[in-house]
Amino acid sequence: MARDEDSMIRDEFVEPEMLSTEIVYRGLVWNVVRDTFRLPESDEPITRDYVEHPGAVAVAAVDPDDRIMLIQQYRHPIRAREWEVPAGLLDVAGEPAHLTAQRELHEEVDLRAATWNVLADQLSSPGGLSETLRIFLARDVAEVPEAERFARDAEENGIVPRWVPLAEAKEAVVAGRITNATAVIAILQAELARQRGWDGLRPADAAWPARRG
Repeated sequence: MARDEDSMIRDEFVEPEMLSTEIVYRGLVWNVVRDTFRLPESDEPITRDYVEHPGAVAVAAVDPDDRIMLIQQYRHPIRAREWEVPAGLLDVAGEPAHLTAQRELHEEVDLRAATWNVLADQLSSPGGLSETLRIFLARDVAEVPEAERFARDAEENGIVPRWVPLAEAKEAVVAGRITNATAVIAILQAELARQRGWDGLRPADAAWPARRG
């Protein structure tokens, strides 16, 4: 029996009545914003500080042997070389998210892919961070020719790429050896998509309700 579209559980994105907004801290990459707004469930105005984020994309690249491309990279706030999937900020004005994902896959691990789909959408830490993140599935992958590869620097110069069987990556998640939230979602969703024969995936340019403005 088909379900009524309006009855399906889904996130609801709304626009509260805004009373004021200001940048209270301007950082090198992130700003802290203070908003005061009204919601119908509150008798008084509400004020919240949060980190303003441009949004991001990540890529679960899977090869014909059902291996996922993982990267080890140093992350200073947690003082760790953690395992992730290729990812990057939506920091090029007007660039569609799936093209940003293609660029990041090229820049971080020297790969390109012929087949792209949306794998998952993520609200990274909605209580204090405005980041919206879309994870793409990339298949039919090939290496970028040496002459076209990107020159990485800073932390990215230390990226360690590794093809890992999806089953092995899933076990690392379950055992708590991979804990990066985006990597966890990418690995589990990619494994689920594989089990479903890659059916039912959204197109790469599918609507993204969380991205507004």
